[in-house]
Amino acid sequence: MNRLNLITLGVKDMVESLNFYRDGLGFEVFVYGDETNPDVIFFNNAGTKISLFQIDRLVKDINEKNPPAVGRGFGGITLAYNGKSKEEVNEVFSLVEKAGAKIIKEPETVFWGGYSGYFQDPNGFYWEVAYGENWEFDENDMLIIRED
Repeated sequence: MNRLNLITLGVKDMVESLNFYRDGLGFEVFVYGDETNPDVIFFNNAGTKISLFQIDRLVKDINEKNPPAVGRGFGGITLAYNGKSKEEVNEVFSLVEKAGAKIIKEPETVFWGGYSGYFQDPNGFYWEVAYGENWEFDENDMLIIRED
């Protein structure tokens, strides 16, 4: 099982999320169902795929008789966009701010020597946008992690 193909985010408002990711950030998406009331939204990004699913339906999909509680706060999960330069990180931050994201931490040089910042999407998911000087990417823009 050395593979992760899809990350599903449970969202409160499918249309708001569609507008944020597709229209605000420029993600290429496939909307399953009517755009005014989508059943599921898939991102056509390189590498691991992301989907959006109504959170009330997601918890029932997990366990209809005893769905997990939906709480507030940090769930211990962050998503990441790895840039190829500091300039790219800054460009992404400009884009997410215009799209209505909440900036949590402006990009800055961080303890591991990279350049990183965080924002929150309309559903409260935390995204890191980061650059590392020694990072490489394959032909599919997937991050290559090497031991030095």
